[in-house]
Amino acid sequence: MAIKSALINVMEKAARKAARGLLRDFGEVENLQVSKKGPSDFVSAADLKAERLLRRELGNARPGFGFLLEEAGEIPASDGPGGDDFTRWVVDPLDGTTNFLHGIPHFSISIAVEHCTVQGSTVQGERLRREIVAGLIYDPLRDEIFWGEKGAGAFVNNRRLRVSARQSLSDSVIATGIPVQGWAGHDIFLAELPEIMQVCAGVHRAGSAALDLAYVAAGRYEGYWERGLNPWDIAAGILLVREAGGYVTEISGGSDMLESGSVLAASEQLHGDIAKALSRAQTKQPNKT
Repeated sequence: MAIKSALINVMEKAARKAARGLLRDFGEVENLQVSKKGPSDFVSAADLKAERLLRRELGNARPGFGFLLEEAGEIPASDGPGGDDFTRWVVDPLDGTTNFLHGIPHFSISIAVEHCTVQGSTVQGERLRREIVAGLIYDPLRDEIFWGEKGAGAFVNNRRLRVSARQSLSDSVIATGIPVQGWAGHDIFLAELPEIMQVCAGVHRAGSAALDLAYVAAGRYEGYWERGLNPWDIAAGILLVREAGGYVTEISGGSDMLESGSVLAASEQLHGDIAKALSRAQTKQPNKT
């Protein structure tokens, strides 16, 4: 049986508390689909309410940690000597908002713990060395908690996770996210999609980046790629994939996923093959980034 650390127990307790409110609100969103008020503000209220609860629970448990939050932004930590080294929670209270809005039962809560070291300053601000040391993704509708810590493995509930052992892309299901028309990355995605479709068994778009990464860690997907993501979307998932034996980089092969928002996650056997397919699309779009 997997033994959760005190840190993971704190994360799980907070996620379960926030999930109770989200599940109640999810039922109300379904009922509000035909109301004159409309669900958009309600979803925003649900998001904010969950974030406030998570901030309170996590902050009470680890008062020295800072926060990087989807709605409230960055809240400085108080646990670092001189502020050069600090630890913070990276929190997405509702990953899969569009699904939630439309009554689609696929969304999650994502919490990661990140150690940061200030390595100087740039015009844009401080330059950080960032290391994810723990992560938890909770799917409240399926009651699945994906969790892990650096060097200690990854688990779903009490079962150890391993990335898929499939050796061929032709047998593989690859997940992705689709950028909205007009947003950065739309054109290159339209070039990438047929390249991936030609070499794999199927492409899935489920609508929660956090769960996409958790599913790669669990071997349910063989790979996942997407651009335009935020740190709170992917921090916990990156840790889980790595601890499950997978490989995570930027689509270009770099290692600054939290800064660039570009992610390619897969088993080590298939990561290179997916990267090559995506690279072929880049050569067909020489002026796109």
